[in-house]
Amino acid sequence: MTIAIKYGSLVDEPLVDDDRNFAIKGSGGALVERLLKIFPGSCLVGYQDQRANGFEIKRVTSLDPVSDLVINLDVMDSVGTFQVLHRNGAEPKIMNLQWLPPRHYHHRVNFAALGLSYALFPTLCAGERTASEVTELCHRWGSPAIRERAPISWFYPGVHDDLVQAHRVAEVPTVLYPTIHVSDDKQPKVFMSIVSQVAGRMKLRMEACLSERELVSMAAMRMSSHSWTHVGPVFGRRENYWESLAGMTAFLSTAREEAYSLEYLEALLAGVIGVLPRREWVKGVVPDAYPYLYGSEEEAADMLEEVLRDPQGAQARIDEASGGSIHDWILTHHARAAGNKAIYEKARDWFPEVF
Repeated sequence: MTIAIKYGSLVDEPLVDDDRNFAIKGSGGALVERLLKIFPGSCLVGYQDQRANGFEIKRVTSLDPVSDLVINLDVMDSVGTFQVLHRNGAEPKIMNLQWLPPRHYHHRVNFAALGLSYALFPTLCAGERTASEVTELCHRWGSPAIRERAPISWFYPGVHDDLVQAHRVAEVPTVLYPTIHVSDDKQPKVFMSIVSQVAGRMKLRMEACLSERELVSMAAMRMSSHSWTHVGPVFGRRENYWESLAGMTAFLSTAREEAYSLEYLEALLAGVIGVLPRREWVKGVVPDAYPYLYGSEEEAADMLEEVLRDPQGAQARIDEASGGSIHDWILTHHARAAGNKAIYEKARDWFPEVF
């Protein structure tokens, strides 16, 4: 029996680098590395059989269609994976892990493929909001003959602080663009509008680390057009990511929706002051009394200026609203160990014969 983690068929990044080290960056890569630890001895699904540092890569055709369990982060192609493994009559075991909001895929053909996948295979979602979207797509696009029995569940991934570094006071107050994407739902234009207002009132810097695909977008180019902005690629090593977070003063979220908000939780753990929209998805990300929730661009600009001018005072207000410290509040309400346990137990519940 092997647990095979499938990710990468829908992106251009290689699974490993020239030294055979895991190479996928961003939240997708972090989740794959996490699954490798949750399921010791698991492998990755790739385009060729090879041995990497600490794990094995197997083609779909090299898996045992009878005993192996595929945990598929490329949910859209679960049907195709089934067809490959089923060609000799076996009943493959496939579990969808929907870690991105389904709206990320846009096109109706993608939605139809996702709806069929949700209807046919059990789906574990990262967060309750993602599970709601998955359920809606399943009922809209899945076949009535099969969708009513679709097992859909969700978990909170959680966050940990083992790589957190001591926070440093920036020489020039620095605003973080808190995601690697510049899609419409992140509203990068609104982000830049708000930060530009504040830049007209005081000296500041803005930093963004974007995925390679996003770096060549018009939104990224507009971001980098100011003397006070710096736009670069996602960090290759998690240690570098946390080192950079330790030097940030504040982050500003302008997202309409978020699936789980891991980037925000990590920034808050690192001592970065968050200014967030007063939206439904923010509930549970921060305490109910969190002081920096805005309802308009003007209010966001005023709050951002306040925290940049007096970050120590802003941090004290946040800690007070958290009942002690935002660090402890996050680790209590978003425990990573609980997320790991939920992933393991749901896979075991759905496929007891594998465990």
